[in-house]
Amino acid sequence: MYETEANRGVESASRVPAEVMRSFEHLSGRLLSRTVLPWSEHCTECVWPTCYTSCDLYAPREDGRCRRFSEGMVRVDAPGTVNSYVLKIRFKRWGKLWTPGNIRQHSAEEAAKLERRDYRIGHTLVVSPLPSLVKIAVAKKRYGFKKKLAGSASTGQTLPTCFVLECYNPEQREVQLSLTMRATDEGSNIPFQKLMSLAPGFHRVRIPMQEISPFLDLRLPFGIELIPNEETNETTLYFGLMEFVTEVAEDKGSPNGETDEGEDHAPQDKKKIKCVVWDLDNTLWDGVLVEDGVEQLRLKPGVKEIIETLDCRGILHSIASKNNSEDAMRAIRKFNLEQYFLCPQISWQPKSQSIRAIAQQLNIGLDSLLFIDDSAFELGEVHAACPDVRLLNAELCFDLPEQSECQVPVTAESQQRRVLYQVEASRQAVAQTFSHDYMAFLRHCEIELTVRPMTEENLERVHELTQRTNQMNFSGNRYDREVLRRLLSNPELDTYVLSCKDRFGSYGVIGFSVVDRRQPRMIDLMFSCRIQSKRVEHAFLAWLIRRCLAETNGDFYADYRKTPRNAPSGKVFSDLGMEIEEEGCSQGESNDAVLSLKFPRSKSVPDDGVIHVIVQNLISDAVSNAAPNVAPDAAQPAMQETSA
Repeated sequence: MYETEANRGVESASRVPAEVMRSFEHLSGRLLSRTVLPWSEHCTECVWPTCYTSCDLYAPREDGRCRRFSEGMVRVDAPGTVNSYVLKIRFKRWGKLWTPGNIRQHSAEEAAKLERRDYRIGHTLVVSPLPSLVKIAVAKKRYGFKKKLAGSASTGQTLPTCFVLECYNPEQREVQLSLTMRATDEGSNIPFQKLMSLAPGFHRVRIPMQEISPFLDLRLPFGIELIPNEETNETTLYFGLMEFVTEVAEDKGSPNGETDEGEDHAPQDKKKIKCVVWDLDNTLWDGVLVEDGVEQLRLKPGVKEIIETLDCRGILHSIASKNNSEDAMRAIRKFNLEQYFLCPQISWQPKSQSIRAIAQQLNIGLDSLLFIDDSAFELGEVHAACPDVRLLNAELCFDLPEQSECQVPVTAESQQRRVLYQVEASRQAVAQTFSHDYMAFLRHCEIELTVRPMTEENLERVHELTQRTNQMNFSGNRYDREVLRRLLSNPELDTYVLSCKDRFGSYGVIGFSVVDRRQPRMIDLMFSCRIQSKRVEHAFLAWLIRRCLAETNGDFYADYRKTPRNAPSGKVFSDLGMEIEEEGCSQGESNDAVLSLKFPRSKSVPDDGVIHVIVQNLISDAVSNAAPNVAPDAAQPAMQETSA
């Protein structure tokens, strides 16, 4: 579902390649149930209504709101798809897709009826001859109702099997797309995030619920957003299904989402193998571990080549062995094979139990597994308990890459499939480990903050940021381009442009600061709300204080115009130990209250080790020990520092 009440654009399906449209149609008839989420266009830096007059990217929609997508949400009618349409979206800079999330599922038939009814009502409203003000009021009320309904808690709902995202990238370049699911409750800091690298072509991404649920309670209100990363120009993507679903088939595909179209129609004995499960003794190696010891074992000739060949095709590997786990893993490391095996099950339990555990952890069907063992007894036990698992005697494994069940295309995605599984496993472990330790989670995110001076090349991005920041604008200033150019030419002022990325994606330019080096005094500081709660403001301010203290013999000062909106983020100053020196008027008395803050030279600058600060192209007289863990950046004539 989308904002049908505010979008009238329609495009012919002939603009989409036929093979791509067939891919969009693949899940039709294969869903038991799904959600109907009301997706809409939003801005990553919305400061409504100020931005309606200050932002160069602002363009009004028919309902008076801001057009964040160049052409709106363009409908491509596609009766054979689950939605009966595909959405073409041309993202402007700062544009994002957003919806209130829920797991309230409807049968496939009921969901289709809801989609058709929504389009019928929305289209009728758009083309109706009603006065524009009436249409605007009705459109706002209608979408508000859809958003309120979708955002209500889903108490008592059964969890779906996964979240599915279908996307076609028509561009000639790879597009990085960030998916974020975040609890509405402000007390919940850790979101679920996934960075998707979309090469040109069609993609279907399936995210199992066990990956999402450690991060947030899906029965409580939450939001979902999709944002292209660091796109300087407009980016066009086509979206199909973007819903939580319960699928008919047990086999739900791989975590990176590329499905092998037509696979579900194959005969059972020809269905492609997704994971090979290996026994160890006299199968992977010659010898018996508990009798011969690690040093006497010899890897079977040709086995490593088989594993590597299948791995390149995206066929996974695991282990089901009756052995001591610690000793077995030591032997596997000896043969340099540890990185290939996912979810190894090494214990003294029946191998059928180990195989079921592998299928569950990889989220694939038992009929996608092939088990290789030299023992007729073990093969028989697995067959009796798991009849869907295919079996192979170890003596016959050497022509495995030539078997039809292993004949799958080698693509860039298939070569990364194992790595993607390992990343997702790491993500789940992180969620469990850091569920009550937010600082540890932030460290694991590997956040990098890059500090550069403002130049003519990045001035436009700085201008956009200054027009949009609100909650994390500590001066209240909004600079036009000429003022920014005057800042550039002022030899007494230092300017800092901040960009940020972490292991889940890039946030682009997220901050700007101005420092009068004569005192020194920070006279301006502002950040994008996208990095709120990530302690990026703490890292930059701590780095800046160290830099200024190293270059002068005095204290460091900062101006802070405190407002109700920036007060929560303004805690950064007290967190770092800055003191109120004086204030223009009593705190809270006026929005013009400017506090003069001081960081005494005698104090130590706090360092929580969360953010890695990289400094590029700054001219500095700072001493080499201005910050801890200084390391040179060979690519830039600058220094690289690890800071708060």
